[in-house]
Amino acid sequence: MKLLKAYTWLVILWLASPIFVMILFGFNDTPSKSNTSWHGFTLKWYRELFAIDGLTDALITSLLIAVVSTIITVVIGTMLGLALGKHRFKGQGATNFLVFAAISTPELVMGASLLSLFVSANLPRDSITIIIAHVLFSLAFVTVTVRARVLTLDPSLEEAAKDLGASPWGTFRQVTLPAILPGVLAGAMLAFALSIDDYVVTSFVNGSTITFPLWIVGSVKTGIPPQVNVMGTLIFGIGVLIAISQSIAARRRG
Repeated sequence: MKLLKAYTWLVILWLASPIFVMILFGFNDTPSKSNTSWHGFTLKWYRELFAIDGLTDALITSLLIAVVSTIITVVIGTMLGLALGKHRFKGQGATNFLVFAAISTPELVMGASLLSLFVSANLPRDSITIIIAHVLFSLAFVTVTVRARVLTLDPSLEEAAKDLGASPWGTFRQVTLPAILPGVLAGAMLAFALSIDDYVVTSFVNGSTITFPLWIVGSVKTGIPPQVNVMGTLIFGIGVLIAISQSIAARRRG
């Protein structure tokens, strides 16, 4: 048992080591653009977080795209998850197959397919095509997450609300939505993370639009500045805080 625990902690440390390195090198007092060796501790990169205009613009672009695509994905994915979890209809098996096929499709294949689609439709590749692409590959994850939550619902709760005179919208707003809200929020966080982190699909459909991951890859040849580590640390920290707050809220509801 002790050996198993030690092995578990070793695996966790190994998986978390890139995060630790990212956080550490956000404090590196490097004298050049290259941020690959330790030169001492400093907080100046946090003060100069937005000193690089191209990096700041790329981060803002990624955040805007992630927010918009997440909102669209959550709305559509929640409706799909409800339909697949609550109802039986013709073509449901094919719909489930398509949802899981979207999850298992390699990003290279999806990116190339979307590029062919946009070129065939004569659509200019910009932020709009990136949002469309992010919605398409995130939709399946949100649908599956919401559907799993819907399958745990007690149908008698909705029936009781209807018996008490609640309208279909009132039943959804006061009974169904609060019950599936943890699944919806989990799907939203997953969609946001997938969007802001994506490089492969985005590189096919971005045109001249530069997102945060694209900027980082493009700067590899000249050296990745410490501000990238700081921005990554802040994004990671915000994600951890949201996850902790959701966990605390779930325990209070329980």
